[in-house]
Amino acid sequence: MRKNYFSSWVLVVVVTVVLLNLPLSASRGLKAIVREALAPIQNLITSTTTAIRDHWQSVWNLPAVYRESRSLTEELNRLRIELQSLRYLEHENRTLRELLSLESRVDRSLIACRVIARTRDGWWRTLTLDKGTHGGLYESMAILSEDGLVGRVVEVSRNTATVLLLSDPSCRVSARFLESGVFGIVSGRGPSWDGNVVCRMEFINKNALVAPGDEVVTSGFGGVFPPDLPIGYVDEIQREPSGLNLSASLILRADLSNLHYVFAYAETARRPPPPEGAP
Repeated sequence: MRKNYFSSWVLVVVVTVVLLNLPLSASRGLKAIVREALAPIQNLITSTTTAIRDHWQSVWNLPAVYRESRSLTEELNRLRIELQSLRYLEHENRTLRELLSLESRVDRSLIACRVIARTRDGWWRTLTLDKGTHGGLYESMAILSEDGLVGRVVEVSRNTATVLLLSDPSCRVSARFLESGVFGIVSGRGPSWDGNVVCRMEFINKNALVAPGDEVVTSGFGGVFPPDLPIGYVDEIQREPSGLNLSASLILRADLSNLHYVFAYAETARRPPPPEGAP
């Protein structure tokens, strides 16, 4: 055993001496062969070492990466909230501008109110406003949006008022067609199966010349609603089973499901401003 071990060492020494004494051209060739043979092994060792170093570096930096990710997530959520707030303010400002434009087009005093609650109890459809008798509101007062008639005040306290919407079956409005002047009664039918508001105009003269798209406004009869307030447009015309009258389904001008601000329509006409220089 020892003899074989000694022989191996002698062989290594001899080979080393021979290699050290080889001519320069021969040693270069031999070194090239050795480099080529060892290149795959060196490449594997280098790749493995780099991968291990990168892995441990990523593990070491994991808490910092987590903190940065959490910070970015919080910033993204904050920006989303700010964007939603800006969109709401834009919508609110646009609505207020439209309401102010409406006030300049009518000859009555309008009282701006904010919708603070909605109620859906059976067939009843109501809104609660942030003004009452202290703000100039009273029962049976007509309520408008920037688009058209919304309903009427049915209950009022000092600082709040309840509005019965057109979509409620108990809200009945004397109306007429704007062009032909033919009269009828508009009443609510509650929501349809797809959630849309349904209103119908009934007791229309069977010989009336009406068609889809005709505009419907308040007639002023009955003493509840002033005349010529916009209600909506005709969607479909039907003949009643008795054959004595026509009825029409209406598309309301006001979006009753998306009301934030409304106007209470005063009973008395708005006084014109006094002439310049008048006492």
